[in-house]
Order: sequence, then C-alpha cells, then structure tokens
Amino acid sequence: MDHPEYQYLNLLKDILKNGDKNHDRGADVYSYGVFGRQIRFDLSKGLPLLTTKRVYWKGVLHELYWFMSGQTNIKYLVDNNVHIWDDYPYKIYKSKIQDLRSKILDKEEFIEKIKTDDKFARKHGELPRIYGEMWRKWPAYAGLRRGKPARTIDQLLWVVNEIKEDPYAHNTIVNSWNPEYLYTMAQPEDTSYFPICHNMYQINMKKGKLNLQLYQRSADVFLGVPFNIASYALLTFIIAKVTGYEPGEFVHTFGDVHIYENHLTQVKEQIKREPRSFPTIKIDSSVKDIDDFRPEHVILENYNPHPPIKGELSVVGGYYEKSKNKV
Repeated sequence: MDHPEYQYLNLLKDILKNGDKNHDRGADVYSYGVFGRQIRFDLSKGLPLLTTKRVYWKGVLHELYWFMSGQTNIKYLVDNNVHIWDDYPYKIYKSKIQDLRSKILDKEEFIEKIKTDDKFARKHGELPRIYGEMWRKWPAYAGLRRGKPARTIDQLLWVVNEIKEDPYAHNTIVNSWNPEYLYTMAQPEDTSYFPICHNMYQINMKKGKLNLQLYQRSADVFLGVPFNIASYALLTFIIAKVTGYEPGEFVHTFGDVHIYENHLTQVKEQIKREPRSFPTIKIDSSVKDIDDFRPEHVILENYNPHPPIKGELSVVGGYYEKSKNKV
C-alpha cells in the first residue's frame, strides 16, 4: 500500500464515500465531489504516469508542447492525431453557426475541415486565452483602456530565468487565471468559452532539488487528473533539466475534485486494480532551454499499465449567457 499511486486510488474512494452530489450549470450529468485535497509524488522514483489504467501518453506530450510553445489553435493537435481539445472549439463553432442559421458540420466533418482547410482552422480552431497564451504571452494593458495589449509577458521563460539567477526565490509562479476573460467577469467580446481548471503552478527549490506545486481549482478525477498528473510531472522534469537541477516533488493540490455520475462504474473497476511500477523518462541532451523542447525529445521507458478504461468527456464550464440561460 506504499505505492504512490494509492494516493490517487484513495482519492477516488474518498469521493465515492464522502462526495456531495452536485449539478454543474450547463452540464447534463451530476457529479460527486469533495473539496481541498492534495497528493504528492517523489520524482526520483519515476514519472507518475498512472498504471491502474493506461494514460494517453502521446496526448500528454503533444498537449504539453502545445502549452509550452504558446499555441492557441487546435490544428497542431489535430495534425498530430491528438483530439483531446476537439470538443470546446466544436461547441463554440456550433453556437456561432446556429446564430447564423447555417448548415452545421458534425464533429467528424468539423475536425476534418480543421485538418485540411487552413482558413477554416484559423477561424474556428482558435482557443484564445488558453493555457499556452497565458503562460507565454500574458496580455498586459498597462497604459491602455481598450485595444491591443501594450506588451505581453512570458511567464514561463521568466520563471526559468528567475530560478537560474535566484534558485531559492519564492515568487516563481505561472498563472493562467485572468478574470478579464472568464465567466461573467468578462465582456462578451473578450470571453473565453472554456474553463481554466489547472490555473496556477509554483516552482520551489528545496535541498538542491526543483519542486513544482499545481493548484487545480476543478478536477475531473477519473478522466482529467491522471493526464494532469503526468503533464505537470513532466513539466517539472523539463524545467529541472533546463535549469540544471534534479527534479524533486510534484505536488498536486485540488479545490473541487469530483467524479461524474457516468464514470462511477469505471471508477469502481479501477480501484480494484493493483498499481504497477512507474515508468521512467529520458530527455534528450539537446534540450538546454525551454524553447528547445519537442515531444520527440522525451523517451518513455518501462510503462506497463493495466488496460485503458474509457469514459465520456463532460464539456462543462466556461462563459454563461444569463439572458439566454445557456452556456
């Protein structure tokens, strides 16, 4: 029971036992949730890529690169056959086309159009103010009321440079939560139509090792959290490498952590499984700076998980139009 993956399995059990039944605005399924939990992984013992079900490693790699390179269009992901972000742009596309009373493409047609039609992709594949833009191009409007930002801030690069110059700094935070663009705090023309869930992380040095703590305000523990654990643990490895330190801990702190009712059967199956050894990774020696990183620079070794357990994504959260009473 000392395998670190039991922290995740115990979190599932905690929610099954103690979870409060909730109905998210705009959702068509209920969830069961608890508030304020934390798990942590010693990265010297391997990459916490969960083994009680297969985690989509290719998706982890390409999504993290998408974030780290500051991209906002899903075309990169679609071109690499990674479809974890298809639902939100398709949801936005449908809402716009409905207003125009035009023929609506089904999801498969929409994704094929993103892949083959650059003009269509530029128009309908964008997710502005997604994590990558906030990490690498945070808009700063100092001195302006409206219009284009006076400048952009590269938070991720600043953090890396700060660690190099002042390893024991306490201010090395990357934030994705900008209220100017979120929920009913935003003007309709500025809003993000999707939720920012893993909204802030901090780097900290202790005993010569680089640690990363993520705060995730809202967590789909069955579908999303295994992915988030792997992604931010990998980010910890990458930042440690380019700053010249050994990775220490990845600490995952949660706000609302929940299981959707249409995942309960899958969760009960997963908690019966016994964890296996975590895999390890190698990062190519050519990665010396944050912008050197590419998905092909990471080699995953000795990953031997149980079979995958599938579940349907609940596309919830984001902008809410009060007057129309819809998402």
